[in-house]
Amino acid sequence: MAHDEFQPDIDLAGTAVPVVAPGDLRYEALCRAYNYRFVAKPDHFVLARTPRDVEAAVHGAIATGRRVTVRSGGHCGEDFVATPDVGVIVDLSAMSGISFDHEFGAFAIEAGATVGRIIRELFDGWGVTIPCGFCMGVGAGGHISGGGYGPMSRRLGLSVDYLHAVEVVVVAADGTVSTVVATRDDDDPNRELWWAHTGGGGGNFGVVTRYFLRSPDATGTDPADLLPRPPGALHIAEVHWPWAGLAEADFVRLAGNFVRWQLANSAPDSADIDIYALLNCMHRAAGDITMHAHVPDDAVDPHARLAGFLDAVGDGVGITPLVRRRSLPWLAATHYLAVPQTGPLAVGLRCKVKSADLRGAHTDEQLAAAYHHLTSDDHQTVYSAMEYIAYGGKVNSVPSSATAIPREAVVKTFYMTLWHDAADDDRHLRWIRELYRDIHAATGGVPVPDATNTGAYINYADVDLADPQWNTSGVPWHTLYYGPNYPRLQAVKAKWDPRDVFHHALSVSPSR
Repeated sequence: MAHDEFQPDIDLAGTAVPVVAPGDLRYEALCRAYNYRFVAKPDHFVLARTPRDVEAAVHGAIATGRRVTVRSGGHCGEDFVATPDVGVIVDLSAMSGISFDHEFGAFAIEAGATVGRIIRELFDGWGVTIPCGFCMGVGAGGHISGGGYGPMSRRLGLSVDYLHAVEVVVVAADGTVSTVVATRDDDDPNRELWWAHTGGGGGNFGVVTRYFLRSPDATGTDPADLLPRPPGALHIAEVHWPWAGLAEADFVRLAGNFVRWQLANSAPDSADIDIYALLNCMHRAAGDITMHAHVPDDAVDPHARLAGFLDAVGDGVGITPLVRRRSLPWLAATHYLAVPQTGPLAVGLRCKVKSADLRGAHTDEQLAAAYHHLTSDDHQTVYSAMEYIAYGGKVNSVPSSATAIPREAVVKTFYMTLWHDAADDDRHLRWIRELYRDIHAATGGVPVPDATNTGAYINYADVDLADPQWNTSGVPWHTLYYGPNYPRLQAVKAKWDPRDVFHHALSVSPSR
C-alpha cells in the first residue's frame, strides 16, 4: 500500500509533528543515546508518532538537502545515527505500540517498542512470545531488522522467522516519499523488501515504522494461537568460577568444554536444544567468569539434563565452581537474565562491541590469546568481557537464502568493553581491538567464513571490519556480515533506496 501524495511544509512548521531544535530543553537529552561515545548535533530531531510524521520528516530533510537518520532504541554500537553531517534525526521512541492487527492476522509492533515492552505486552495480553534478546532497552526497529535472537532461539529460531510483513517509509528515485507494506507472501511484488528486513540491518532501505509478526505455519484467527507460547517456568543455574583459582589451562578447558557441548547438541532435532547458556568471561578487573544456563521446568527430565550440561562444562577444570539453582516463572526468569535499562551499567556509558559467529571450536591457541587479554594487569574497566552464547538449533532449520541473515552458526561470541571517561577511549578501544585481532590472527584479524567461523552479526556493528588496519584478510566487511546474500541486498537497495538516502558506515550500497 502507499499513502496519497503528501507534501508537508519542509520545515514542519505548523504541523503537529514534535520538532526539537537547539535551545529546546529536550535537545541535549536527545543528543545522547546509549553509547556516549557519539553525541548527535542535528539541526533538529523529529519525534515521530505516526508513519505520516516520518514521511513529513524524511520529505523535509530531502527538500532542504539535509542528511536524515533514524533511531528507535538508540543502542547502536557505532555512529550510524550521530555522525556530524546528519541534519535530521527521526526518533521513533514514541512509536511503541503493540497490538493485534486483524487485517493481517498478525501482531503489529511499532519500531520504537523496546524488547522489554515486547516481551511483557505479548505475554500479558495474549500469553505468547517471540524469540528476541534480553537487553530490555533495545528498540524493535534495529533488533528485528538485523535478525533478532535470544535465549529462546535454539527452540524457536529468530525474530525474523516470525516476520509476516514490514511497513517502511521509502524514497523513490524522483524523491517521492511514501509508506509501503511488504509481506512474505510469494505473490507480493514488494516481497524482496520484506526479505531485506529479515537480517539486512537497520538504516539501509528506509524507515521501518511497524513490523507484523505471526508464526509462518499458524492457522485460525485466535491471536493466542498465532505466535509461540513460552514455557510456564524456567529452571536456572548461575555458575561462578573465580579468576583467582583459574590457571590458563583451566580457562582453555572451560571455554573449550562449553563450545564443544554446543557443537554436539545444537542440531535442529537435538533433544537438548531447550538448554540455553551464556558463558560470560569478564576481564579479571571487572569480575570473574560466570555462566547463566536454563531449561524449561516442564521439559523432559529438566533438572538432570541441566546437571549433565553443568558437569560437561566443568569437566577437567581445576576448581569447583559455586552453583546456585532455582526455578522461576517464565516472565520473572526473563527479567532475571535481563540487561537493565537503568543504573550505572546502563546509562552514561561509552562502549565498543564486536562479534563472531562460530560453527567450529576455537583452538587452544585462540583461547590462550583470550586468556592473556582477559587477565592483563594494565586494563582497568567498568565492564569488559568476551561471551560465548548458545545458538543454533531451530535457527539452522531455515535455509540461509530464505532470510537475509546467514545461518549455520551454533555459538555466538560477543565482545564488549564499557567505560565512562572520554580520556580512556584509546585504552579501551585498543584492548578490545587487540583481543579480537589476536583471537582471529589466523584469518587476518576477523572471523572469515571457514570451518570455524560463519562471520559476524550486523546488530553488533563494528566499523573495524571495514578498516584495513584491523581487517587484513582481504575479505570485505559485507561478506563477514551477509555472506552470499549481499548482492541480493544490493539489488533491494537499488530498487527501494536508489538515491542512497539511508546510509551509514556499514550500509548496503546500491547495485549498479
